[in-house]
Amino acid sequence: MVATEETVQTKPETPPVPSYLIYEVLNGQPVYYRGYRDVLAGKLDFNAIMGSSSLQSFLVSFIYGFILNNRDKKRYVPFTNEAGLHLEMNDNLAADIAIYEKGTFELTTKYFNTPPKIVIEVDIKADVSERLGAEMEYIAEKTQRLFDFGVEKVFWVLSKPRRVFVAVPNQDWIFTDWGNDVPIMEGCVLNVKKILEDEGIPY
Repeated sequence: MVATEETVQTKPETPPVPSYLIYEVLNGQPVYYRGYRDVLAGKLDFNAIMGSSSLQSFLVSFIYGFILNNRDKKRYVPFTNEAGLHLEMNDNLAADIAIYEKGTFELTTKYFNTPPKIVIEVDIKADVSERLGAEMEYIAEKTQRLFDFGVEKVFWVLSKPRRVFVAVPNQDWIFTDWGNDVPIMEGCVLNVKKILEDEGIPY
């Protein structure tokens, strides 16, 4: 049977994902918010996937507060609220906490276009289900891209395994329990478990 216009069935095109569901653009590829498929399917409102979990919100807030109070105030300024980092065209990342040295950034109404000295990430808000190694592939790819940008140290605080990744360019990564002391910078040593215990927060 010869195919005709009537007999050929074309697969309907998948509609593009709206830009407001893009969490980051990593190496030129969009990375969507975790849960974006449920928004597309009408199961969730967009606002339902925008916010952080209560645990992630607590950890970001109190780690940021700890750094704010223990930094060298003459030298460092920490930023939070998913600070936007514009690496180059088609590369925009979000940082839960970005620590800059004074004099290395400019305050504008746009994303930062210079690298922070240190980035701290708490859990993952991105949908990584389509990546081969899922979370670890995303962590490695984002960390390397931050290094390429000029970031000198990256920390990942992961609440499910209660671990902290410490990554420095051209060195082996350290994967340690979050109850261990982790030096962030001079005079600032983070212990995530102690922060939870000091606030009387069971987890």
